[in-house]
Amino acid sequence: MATNADNTQTHFRTCNLCEAMCGLEIKHQDEKILSIKGDKNDPFSKGYICPKATALQDLYEDPDRLRAPIERTADGWKELSWPDALDKVADGITKLQKKHGVNALGIYSGNPNVHNMGAMLTARHLFKSLKSRSRFSATSIDQLPHHIVCMHLFGHMLRIPVPDINRTQHMVIIGANPLASNGSIMSVANVRQKIKDIKARDGKVVVIDPRRTETADLADEHHFIRPGSDILLLLAMLNEIYTQGFIKESQASLLADELDQIKSLAQGYTPDNVASTIGIKSEDIKRLVKEYFEAPSAVLYGRMGVSVQEFGLLSQYLIMLINLVTGRIDVEGGLMFPNPAMDVVNSTGPGYLAKRKTRVRGLPDFNGDFPVVAMSEEMLTPGEGQIKAFINIAGNPVLSTPNGKLLDSALEGLEFMVSIDYYLNETSKHANIILPPVSPLERDHYDVTFHGFAVHNTAKYSPALFKTPKGQKGDWQITLELAKRLDKKASFSTKLNRFLTNLLGPKFLLNEGLKRSQYEGLSLKALKKNPHGIDLGPLTTMLPGAIKHKDKKIHLNVDFYKADLERVQKIFNLDAPKMDGDILLIGRRHVRSNNSWLHNSQRLVKGKSRCTLMLHPELAQQQAIKDGDQVKVTSRVGSIEIVAEVTDELMPGVVSIPHGWGHGRKGIRQGIAQKHAGVSVNDLTDESLIDTLSGNAAVNGVPVVLELVPTSSQNAASQTTKKQTEAVSLT
Repeated sequence: MATNADNTQTHFRTCNLCEAMCGLEIKHQDEKILSIKGDKNDPFSKGYICPKATALQDLYEDPDRLRAPIERTADGWKELSWPDALDKVADGITKLQKKHGVNALGIYSGNPNVHNMGAMLTARHLFKSLKSRSRFSATSIDQLPHHIVCMHLFGHMLRIPVPDINRTQHMVIIGANPLASNGSIMSVANVRQKIKDIKARDGKVVVIDPRRTETADLADEHHFIRPGSDILLLLAMLNEIYTQGFIKESQASLLADELDQIKSLAQGYTPDNVASTIGIKSEDIKRLVKEYFEAPSAVLYGRMGVSVQEFGLLSQYLIMLINLVTGRIDVEGGLMFPNPAMDVVNSTGPGYLAKRKTRVRGLPDFNGDFPVVAMSEEMLTPGEGQIKAFINIAGNPVLSTPNGKLLDSALEGLEFMVSIDYYLNETSKHANIILPPVSPLERDHYDVTFHGFAVHNTAKYSPALFKTPKGQKGDWQITLELAKRLDKKASFSTKLNRFLTNLLGPKFLLNEGLKRSQYEGLSLKALKKNPHGIDLGPLTTMLPGAIKHKDKKIHLNVDFYKADLERVQKIFNLDAPKMDGDILLIGRRHVRSNNSWLHNSQRLVKGKSRCTLMLHPELAQQQAIKDGDQVKVTSRVGSIEIVAEVTDELMPGVVSIPHGWGHGRKGIRQGIAQKHAGVSVNDLTDESLIDTLSGNAAVNGVPVVLELVPTSSQNAASQTTKKQTEAVSLT
């Protein structure tokens, strides 16, 4: 922290609003922020920031942000003191669990938790004290397939290799838009420049997506693909690799068991057979595979659009196999393993799948979390084990999980609910008590998770810019206070750990983790001396050491994945005549947005509305829809009305609505978000559509019907015509 003569101070920290970990330079006078810019000396981002960074100021200053606990009463929301609020929460949970059983309490952890050092390092204390096994998280509407595949192959759910985008010559991107997301399961700053750099060194970038995204516009080549059919493309690519002999031995392939069984997975799925179904020409598929194999270095990367569909897990598995058999894993320019300073892989369990199943539908858990698609039915279906109460931690599942209206209704009927959140939003409005933590600038930060997905190894600690205001608490303090009240019979060692963490803060746990680092001399003290961060070097080969299986082998688990091919054959009958299918709905991302939790930032929502229905001119003409028309979109679970945006960015037969909007519900306290309400795409997504192999939600490729909503003038004209017709018939 540097101070000028006019009392202007300069603070350096990491932006924690997305995965990119951009370095910030924040100038302020006392508690007034003057500017937020990119930190040119940050070794990871080198001065780059996206528009989201300025939202940190908006979050800090937001008058709608809760700064004290509130309780819902018959006379409206009332403020509580922290002791009273925490006592009431603990008492409510204890009584509920005594009456209905410990598992009658549901727990949901939202996406912001993983961007929060305190939450990441102390959440286990709260989970242990709550005792409930009815847990859910945002993982199963996002990256769950990545975790399962890497748990199987490499022995740990977080041992995920990422594209070496800094050195690759050829990058194929399926179902991802890193220019909007800033990378995802690939922490990288300034993706635009990274792609330009690939092209500048005579490399090539190919994007495959139902939408011509911002990333596709910058790439060398883009191909539309029918939503949900990625599995066929990947099987055809694998088939072509074996047909043409595009196999390359590598250190990774030598470590893989069952490698001889891979060829059989793709039998019958030739480029010729799948082309008309997926919408990509056979010759293009063959050329894509040939160019990928012949490139000096190459990487195949699939992300959100691949994961959240009916074959998300099998698709991510095939992406890993294609990289493996072509020699693209653990080599420069391919998929490589980050080597973070604090490696949570070494301090957490490997993960597990399907130890338990949900009460109603029998869906599998992963690492203790059930799929979010089961939350509503577990609350609404009577019987032993029914969820009667709920604790929601930094999430807004009414807007972010499938069939949000059903969940809205389910939450309304609970006996008791608590939210740890600093907004009164579409989900927290159902709570009896809301416990608000401080804003991101009022807490210390270290990216516990995303250094493990980074395309370059660095380490950086950011102390809180502002001290915790009097009468407010950090999320980790809320967690520990609740755990203390709920878990009075904890062991001495647990109580001691909680006491030290409460006394010293999460940085105490961070320092303990850094002491076990592979990098000599790295500690919290060392990071404090380097406020811009420490450069730990590019990604390096790490096999077999990176593998967490005891035998240091890559376990392919072929039989587990092969079983899902029967479902592929059933859904995609390649021998049947091809017919025009349903209109399919996909989501989309924008660089000025981040799920539902940044829409109360005026800097980010200003300008032209981004919550529109994108559709291709051909589809618009078929449906008699013009640009700017109001359109009713209907799925199995509900309907919304939204403004049409006619554009050739979309594949014909596909429509797109962005994720995270829908702030028009009553009872929330977010003034700016309400003025830019939009509609929730998750009032259309279907909780019955899942990837049955993993339990992950399938929110891409949802069948919908479109209907033009007549304007008042059109209605008037229609009534006039009707009257004229009736008059003629009378005469």
